[in-house]
Amino acid sequence: MEYIPASLDLIFLGILACIFVFSLLSNAIAKTIITLPIVFMTVGYLASHPLEMLAEPEVLSEGKRLIAEITLILVLFSDASHVRFKKLRETYKLPARMLIIGLPLTLAFGTIVAMLVNPGAGFAMALLTAAVLTPTDAALGQTVVTSPDVPDRLRQTINVESGLNDGLVLPFVLFGAILASAGMSDESTEGLAISALTQIILGPLFGIAFGWIIARAMDAAQKRDLMPESAGGVAFLSAAFAAYIGSEVIGGNGFISAFVAGMIFGNTYRHDIHFIGEFMEGVGQLLTMLAFLIFGALLLPDGLEHIGWRPVVLALLFLTVVRILPIWLSLLGSGLELREKLFLGWFGPRGLASILFTLIMLDEFDFPGEQELLACVSMTVFLSIILHGVSASPLSKWIGRSPG
Repeated sequence: MEYIPASLDLIFLGILACIFVFSLLSNAIAKTIITLPIVFMTVGYLASHPLEMLAEPEVLSEGKRLIAEITLILVLFSDASHVRFKKLRETYKLPARMLIIGLPLTLAFGTIVAMLVNPGAGFAMALLTAAVLTPTDAALGQTVVTSPDVPDRLRQTINVESGLNDGLVLPFVLFGAILASAGMSDESTEGLAISALTQIILGPLFGIAFGWIIARAMDAAQKRDLMPESAGGVAFLSAAFAAYIGSEVIGGNGFISAFVAGMIFGNTYRHDIHFIGEFMEGVGQLLTMLAFLIFGALLLPDGLEHIGWRPVVLALLFLTVVRILPIWLSLLGSGLELREKLFLGWFGPRGLASILFTLIMLDEFDFPGEQELLACVSMTVFLSIILHGVSASPLSKWIGRSPG
């Protein structure tokens, strides 16, 4: 068994103590402007230097990649499983507009802005930057999606959009990373394009088949009273990871597969899937804590070390006009007031998905401008954690008041 220095044990003990104290005081903290991401980003940042001094770089690298993959797989499968195709057609017109119109516009506008701010980086890096920073994270504005002051249709819109956009943007993240790495690889661009296309095609196909089979198998077990309700969480856990691994085995993209499998499972399974929500409330929150700890401890210090004016400008633009303008355009003719459109545009915080995509892409590929991408993502997520966390409560009260 590998020896762990006592001082490293103390760091881990301190982190566990922070998790315990936060859990004890969750309700009290929720009434303040302090949020989970703010707390654990800060804890991670305070632990960054001791961890760097005491832990092996290889161990840290493998650990952050493993946590990133586990978290992303479970989040993608879980979020997609709660989407109902019938409801999307009937009552989800606002999130559908934001996803079908707003998301592509954000990607396109973000790519153009990234190229204008940093023309030397090229189209591929601009696309990758835009793709990584397009998905939103409702956890950073949890007050907004739980506040009774916020109209139900706005809360539902934010929840659905943030739950789906990370999965929908995945192919663009993958394509941007592959394209950006082409110049640093002996493999031809054509070969990389074929590889990307294969992953994007086989991933969803495996996810469709696997999600349907798992749903039917669990329905049969439930119908014959073979599976206790308490086993639902374990079944969800194994199904999410199997969707990822199975797709990777046949050459597909595992993350896309997990997302599609979750969506098919949720729309095929005939019994209540509350066990997924219950499982993610516990394990999912712990993984979210760890993800923001990793961000504060490993990504933020590196990002700040390579910070310059371009990452700061890009971060501010992506949090404002790059997000707000496409959302405003997508909601034209929706019947929403201007302030409601601006509210939905502002509450597109960047968090978990951007962190996880960055961790995985930097570990998986080699491409030029890695440090600048890391600095841009770090600054965007850092500012989002602070600005969206602090503004969530006052803006929720503001949007709840009748105009005039």
